Amino acid sequence: MKSSILDKRMKIFLHFVFWAYMFLSPMQYMRGTNMSMLEYLMNCMTPLLLMVVFYANYKWLTPHYFVEGRHRYMLLINAVMCIGFSILLHYWMDFKHELFLDTTPFDRTPDTLDNILFFVRDLINFTIFATAATCIKLAQQWMWAQEARKDAENAKSQAELMNLRNQINPHFLLNTLNNIYALTAFDTARAQESIQELSKMLRHILYDYQQPTVPLRDETEFIGNYVKLMKIRLPQTVDVTYNVRCSASDIEVAPMLFISLVENAFKHGVSPTEPSFIHITIEADKQHIVCDIDNSNYPKAASDHSGHGIGLQQVARRLELAYYEQYVWEHGPSADGKTYHSHITLTPNLQKNDY
Repeated sequence: MKSSILDKRMKIFLHFVFWAYMFLSPMQYMRGTNMSMLEYLMNCMTPLLLMVVFYANYKWLTPHYFVEGRHRYMLLINAVMCIGFSILLHYWMDFKHELFLDTTPFDRTPDTLDNILFFVRDLINFTIFATAATCIKLAQQWMWAQEARKDAENAKSQAELMNLRNQINPHFLLNTLNNIYALTAFDTARAQESIQELSKMLRHILYDYQQPTVPLRDETEFIGNYVKLMKIRLPQTVDVTYNVRCSASDIEVAPMLFISLVENAFKHGVSPTEPSFIHITIEADKQHIVCDIDNSNYPKAASDHSGHGIGLQQVARRLELAYYEQYVWEHGPSADGKTYHSHITLTPNLQKNDY
């Protein structure tokens, strides 16, 4: 809003400076002559008519005729106006010449060729000002249209991003509550401990998640609580590691950006019969934020549609909206299909602030 006001003031200032120069320019001929103030004011008829032509096109003809496609009417009105003003200016200058003949230093009666040349000169000047006004107005409207389109795209992106973020809550809670429900069947104490861990995570969702960004240390703590919650129900044979190496833990990051990948690692990386592992590492410095996840790969059968891949879809779309051209995401199974790898690199020094 403030920027818009400043732009408007600058535009008014530039208009004022230009027309002040146009109206004051006849004064340069007054030095060393007998030109009176009245004669100077009569000479101002030229910039006055140029101003009329300019603003007639700038304020009226261009937006109401040219933009709406009525080009012929605009050309006709301009032709009548420019030719009429050229004739008016010709007779006005003749009148001034006769009125101040005795005081004009160049006492020569213009011949027919001079009259034609003066008329053509004035007609060209009016045409130039009319064209310039049209070009400036069209350029402004194009810039306004581009800004409006950009604002609309940003609003659409923000709405889509908010919708994606809102989807994470039920998706995340569904997975977590399913785990706690399964735990209550054989270990009530562990189930109670899981509920305590869940309450800590909900506190993060209720208070921190509503912000556009959160400190990375809060996000890593949130993921740590989730890992603790998941480890409670896992057998000791599953190798789970979670390492955080952040020299810039106060750097901002989009909230709950990595949790879907962590969920998928626990969802598809644990087998009840085969050796399993989940290795999660988050690193950060002033130039990068890196989330690296490796897990054993036990994909679901084609008949199992639980989840429907919503986690990976959310991550992909959120990265595109929040870190457009500012991230690298490499993910997929290994050549032998036994390991799944996900590696995200963000560039916080270039990241946007409106997630």
